[in-house]
Amino acid sequence: MKEPRRLRLVNCAALAICSMLIFLVYATLFQSHDTVFDSWGYSLQNPSCNLSSERINIDAVDPQEFLLRRLVRGDDRVELDSNGFSCHTDIYSKVCVENKPVRIYNKGLTVYVPNDDHQPRVKRIVKPYARQQDETAMRVVSPVEVLHGNNTIDQPPACNFTHDVTAVVFSSRGFAGNVYHEFNEIVIPLFITTRHFRSRVKFVITDYQHWWVQKYNRVLSHLSAYDVINPDDGSVHCFPGAVIGLKFHGQLALNITDIPGGYSMFDFRQFLKESYNLKTNHVSEFRKPVLMLISRRNTRRFLNEDELVEMMEGLGFEVTRVEPERMSNLDEFAELVNSCSVMVGAHGAGLTNEIFLPNGALMVQVVPLACDWVATNLYGAPGKPMGLQYLEYKIEPEESSLFEKYGKDHPVITDPESVTSKGYFAYRTVYVEGQDLKINVQRLKKTLVEAKQILETSIPFNR
Repeated sequence: MKEPRRLRLVNCAALAICSMLIFLVYATLFQSHDTVFDSWGYSLQNPSCNLSSERINIDAVDPQEFLLRRLVRGDDRVELDSNGFSCHTDIYSKVCVENKPVRIYNKGLTVYVPNDDHQPRVKRIVKPYARQQDETAMRVVSPVEVLHGNNTIDQPPACNFTHDVTAVVFSSRGFAGNVYHEFNEIVIPLFITTRHFRSRVKFVITDYQHWWVQKYNRVLSHLSAYDVINPDDGSVHCFPGAVIGLKFHGQLALNITDIPGGYSMFDFRQFLKESYNLKTNHVSEFRKPVLMLISRRNTRRFLNEDELVEMMEGLGFEVTRVEPERMSNLDEFAELVNSCSVMVGAHGAGLTNEIFLPNGALMVQVVPLACDWVATNLYGAPGKPMGLQYLEYKIEPEESSLFEKYGKDHPVITDPESVTSKGYFAYRTVYVEGQDLKINVQRLKKTLVEAKQILETSIPFNR
């Protein structure tokens, strides 16, 4: 007997609903950050999970080749699969990936990538620092010469050291010495490029600076299970594969859709929390509001800083005033920042330390004259993906030392565009390096009252 049409429709609908529920359960399970998927839908941690129609034999997949492959897409991946070598260039960075044995010598500045097909020798020059568009930064970054192809020409010397994990080559120079650039162009790109290797990489640092390695030792040791390699001794190091250069996604940014494993700023902050052993996850854990005031010593100084501290304490904040010297030991300073619920400072590199604030904390940026765009885009906008709240205090012309120096009717005050149109260095000389701040205490007080109200809305202080 044929099934009634209405019953068939009901059965089909039930089957569709069940299929959808099964799909949602599997999707929820597989989207965990503990499971890393290739763009094929193949799980490295759980080989039995294969979400694509293309079946992959786990025994046939080389783990290193698999992880390197995930760094490239499209034509770059096709080239890597075909030649074992691929380079991708964008406005900020150039990254070369090799999944064949390589030799790194000449103080880390020459990488030899042989090719079994005896293809013509191809030479590529990579400056492994994520600020390719900036001539000033790149001027101090040493070029790495990548030689790919015929291995009968200029045979490299024999290996002094043979390693069994992938090499990642990058420079520790550029604008290093400025904490913003250290995070923006080295630390975050290093996380983006290497986190999915799960510490199975060795860092080869060109333009090696011992102080930088010491400063970021906790980051380096949590991304790699091995000591970093300083190639300056001239030794020849051999690896089964290599990455030269670091991927870059924007100002203090991670693009979750373009990272192997889909890591986000949340994951990066969790990585920092674990690396620096930070105790506070959310500001709701504090019993009273603690405010960190970043004190500058050279430019964009608060000329009436003592008055500001008095006002802040009068509002009920416990104030921690920090000077540049206190920021030099990042291991200790990260913990101090993590113990605060509010950070206040004039536009400048010190605000980069917002990255260590607990979730829900608030950053108040004091914006000097003509610094609106850089303030918002370099420190304000990145705060939201970090789980932070943000307020700006834009000074009036009278609060800038430029007002007294040039007079109220000078173009520096009335028409900043007339200065910025002359180029970055003209702008920097006047507004970045030549300006200090005498804050209107009552005006700033209104902003800090708002900051406290925002915090108290969700945080039961005085519990």
